[in-house]
Amino acid sequence: MSESSTGRTVSGEDEVVDLCRDLIRIDTSNYGDHSGPGERKAAEWVAEKLAEVGLEPQIFESHKGRASTVARIEGEDPSRPALLIHGHTDVVPANAADWTYDPFAGEIADGCVWGRGAVDMKDMDAMTLAVVRDRMRSGRKPPRDIVLAFLADEEAGGIYGARHLVDKHPGLFEGVTEAIGEVGGFSFTVNENLRLYLVETAQKGMHWMRLTVEGTAGHGSMTNSDNAITELCEAVGRLGRHQWPVRVTKTVRSFLDELSDALGTPLDPDNMDATLAKLGGIAKMVGATLRNSAAPTMLGAGYKVNVIPGQATAHVDGRFLPGYEDEFFADLDRILGPRVKREDVHGDKALETDFDGRLVDAMQGALKAEDPIARAVPYMLSGGTDAKSFDDLGIRCFGFAPLQLPPELDFAGMFHGVDERVPVDGLKFGVRVLDRFIDNA
Repeated sequence: MSESSTGRTVSGEDEVVDLCRDLIRIDTSNYGDHSGPGERKAAEWVAEKLAEVGLEPQIFESHKGRASTVARIEGEDPSRPALLIHGHTDVVPANAADWTYDPFAGEIADGCVWGRGAVDMKDMDAMTLAVVRDRMRSGRKPPRDIVLAFLADEEAGGIYGARHLVDKHPGLFEGVTEAIGEVGGFSFTVNENLRLYLVETAQKGMHWMRLTVEGTAGHGSMTNSDNAITELCEAVGRLGRHQWPVRVTKTVRSFLDELSDALGTPLDPDNMDATLAKLGGIAKMVGATLRNSAAPTMLGAGYKVNVIPGQATAHVDGRFLPGYEDEFFADLDRILGPRVKREDVHGDKALETDFDGRLVDAMQGALKAEDPIARAVPYMLSGGTDAKSFDDLGIRCFGFAPLQLPPELDFAGMFHGVDERVPVDGLKFGVRVLDRFIDNA
């Protein structure tokens, strides 16, 4: 706690909304090619907020403007393994013309903070800062050392953020055995007596790829049976329409069992239409964790309307389940066929850990203390996070950025979506939960 200019004690709950708004106002759009503003300004802002309360943050710049901030908090028992709390400061781009409010203004409306990054993931950055600043001001040490990492480049695979730190500065994470990060700990209201909080214990692997077909160039008025565009489009069409088989991993099985118990009705992964119909706003997130996937996202070919090009390209976002990487690539090549050349753009592994241990108990306890009808359950994230990099250091990673959400909010649709926003009450709830969690982690 600290004194405001009016003499009133300022808490983490008091600060979190303004911290979130200030972060949103720093444009950290990541276009994947260094053409954006970069994260340096956000890294310096975070470092200033940490230094104000007595910490000694360090800024690491992997490329001009691409900066991350790291700090370590000494715990009561430094002999215990340390905990990592990580978040990224970059965001995907936003077109202001599509939004109700300027995506970089941090407006408050309808009980929410609006803006790019509101849920992905400047909300968690702000909650972490609010909790840490409050604890440092009041002299409340955590039980064990905590490493804080506010990272660049997560939205493009983390090469200039988490991956850079893990590869070039692994000593920053000395003694860290567990971590919490984004896309977990959010609520799904089952009924008036039960709210599930989904804790991420697994995530799909990623394989971003470029597809190329070589054909015979020629005049657009001539018959051409070797048109690269035709061949590529047929292959991309097959891939985009392919129904990948359902594969139920241990995390998804555990989640469906928990949800089945909560709903009081069986959920059959072999009848996904019926199962997903019962999941409301989280149906898209859960449905994507039942299968491998490959989504065509970009096409390119030609330079003039009357010229048949000799080459056509496409980009595809591929995701595979833990334990099913080999099956994914075998199916991929079979679907594409021999004419399509496949090149790696970016790839990373799938992750999966068990939903048990002291850290999980601390999550469950903190949620229950703030929400008596809370029940924490494991789930798989269909995307990926910086946890993939930290896993290389042997760190056990969870997604735990706690938010209590109104049932009507399309939380899944907020990620990379138009009119991204986070409830003000949800931010304050997250501060209280994180503070309790740290006390018992």
